[in-house]
Amino acid sequence: MPDEPIDPGPSGRAARPLTVTELTRRVKDVLEAGIGSCWVRGEVSNLRVQPSGHVYFSLKDAGAQLAAVMFRSQALRQSVKLRDGLQVVAHGDIGVYEPRGQYQLVVKVLVEDGVGELQRRYEELKRRLTEEGLFEAARKKPIPQMPHTVGFVTSPSGAAVQDFMRILIRRGWRGRVVVLPARVQGEDAAEEMIGMLRLAESLGIFDLIVIGRGGGSIEDLWAFNEEALVRAVAACPIPTISAVGHEVDFTLCDFAADRRAETPSAAAELVSSEFVRFAQRTESAGRAARSAVEDALGRARERVAHGRSRLRLLSPAALVERGNLRLDDLSNRLAAALRLSAQARRQALAAAAAGLDKASPETRVRFESHRLLSLFKRLRGASPGSVLNRGFAIMRDERGDPVTRRARIAPGQRLEAEFADGRTHVRAEEG
Repeated sequence: MPDEPIDPGPSGRAARPLTVTELTRRVKDVLEAGIGSCWVRGEVSNLRVQPSGHVYFSLKDAGAQLAAVMFRSQALRQSVKLRDGLQVVAHGDIGVYEPRGQYQLVVKVLVEDGVGELQRRYEELKRRLTEEGLFEAARKKPIPQMPHTVGFVTSPSGAAVQDFMRILIRRGWRGRVVVLPARVQGEDAAEEMIGMLRLAESLGIFDLIVIGRGGGSIEDLWAFNEEALVRAVAACPIPTISAVGHEVDFTLCDFAADRRAETPSAAAELVSSEFVRFAQRTESAGRAARSAVEDALGRARERVAHGRSRLRLLSPAALVERGNLRLDDLSNRLAAALRLSAQARRQALAAAAAGLDKASPETRVRFESHRLLSLFKRLRGASPGSVLNRGFAIMRDERGDPVTRRARIAPGQRLEAEFADGRTHVRAEEG
């Protein structure tokens, strides 16, 4: 279908038809600019929690229904447990989801119905005090790094005092804490805390004021949103830390104080942080100083020991002692040299004496005499007389020749037998 004029504009010319996207974006601009952020009361229905963490639901009353979405980052901050049928007051921005052409409330804060009035009062007072400049950073005082005396405006029976002191003791903080007792919940709680702030100012002994309590609902913490207390905290001449025990939301005292701590325990860490840092630096410096002193003493001891050794070496007694030692050493070396020399000369003399003895005529005569005697004994042992002395006899024939064979003897032949002690005649018989 061709684009045709369907409605003349103010100028008399036909207006171009809008696309769906263009119309939806115009609606989106009108709704978001014209309505913006708002509070809406209604009943939760069609509740869906996606795996991504986003929460989708509807707000309805007797006459209408409104789509609503709460993204994961905001859903994690809420303390209300949503369920179908729950009456709530939601705060958020009107937006248009263009793919469906559906407007919806993008929820940022969600409270159960009944708390909504307190939330509106909170937002209104916060806006007014912000416009007044009460929360500006330029008027905030610096927190002392090393406070000596700290005043804690809180209930003396609450767990906040115990948590605060436990952290300070565990971190070894050296200082004084004075509890300025006041109710922190209910009617007249704000007035009591204001009275304690004024008392702290009049005493003039405090370096730092901490004001706070443990966590709770918006009703429990409302005293810290009372305008009179917020102004008293902002006007306090002593540096002030607001330590109300909730981490997600803020009380107006958090904005008015010079510093905000998420919990009383966090306030204790803040108070003692510089002390702990200085203590660590002091301990490190002490270790370094001890190490330097020990090194210096060690070097001094070495120098003293070296000087003492040199003095000992240069003293007359040491010189005499070294002279005696050198004299003993030379004496021992001389005695050893003389012994070696005498021994060598004795050995040479013995060798010469042995050579002379071997070459002398007496030795030669003695040697030859022994040899002749040995030969004489051998000759005498081999002589006939020696043989006869051993029981042998020499047989001789008539001519006196020795008979060496039996076959040469005839029967009846006369023979002569020579014995060691003489000779005798014998006759051979036939045997």
